[in-house]
Amino acid sequence: MTEGPPNGGPEPQGAVPGTAPSQWAELLLAERDSLHRFLTGLAGHDPHHVEDLVQETLLRAWQQADRLDWRDRPIRMWLFRVGRHLLIDGWRKDRAVPVGIAPADFPDPLPSPDHAAQTVDRCLLVESLRALTPLHREAVVHVHLLGRAGADVAHALGVPSGTVKSRTHHGLRALRRQLADRGEAA
Repeated sequence: MTEGPPNGGPEPQGAVPGTAPSQWAELLLAERDSLHRFLTGLAGHDPHHVEDLVQETLLRAWQQADRLDWRDRPIRMWLFRVGRHLLIDGWRKDRAVPVGIAPADFPDPLPSPDHAAQTVDRCLLVESLRALTPLHREAVVHVHLLGRAGADVAHALGVPSGTVKSRTHHGLRALRRQLADRGEAA
């Protein structure tokens, strides 16, 4: 008759009857050197990296000891597989491509703004806005210059949002026509 666990609970699934956690530790430590040699062959001769992989593999085996099949399947193959997967995951993590835009993605530095040209453009825009009807000017300024949402503008002005859309559309069309008449690109 085999003895159960000392606490009287059920035997862990897959465990050799009568094995205790101290025996699991002995079995794992017996495989440590072969696991170390195996991972050294795969990872190269960086002793720190290999030791980290060995420790992580043994830790995972210890954490899942109650679910491993200690009797019918050799634990060495499971350790080798887990160690190899940890190594591959590390390689994949190291070669991941960072997301975002790097300064090298911009071919030439952006030119500095020409303040004189900006002043002329601003004067033309103000003159063209003054030529609009007050209702159209108000809608265009709120939506396009101040960047407010159409629904917010409609609520602030007390008109339906369709009216704001219509006033903005007709105001922009008139603004483009005035700038085209002056010979400016709209």
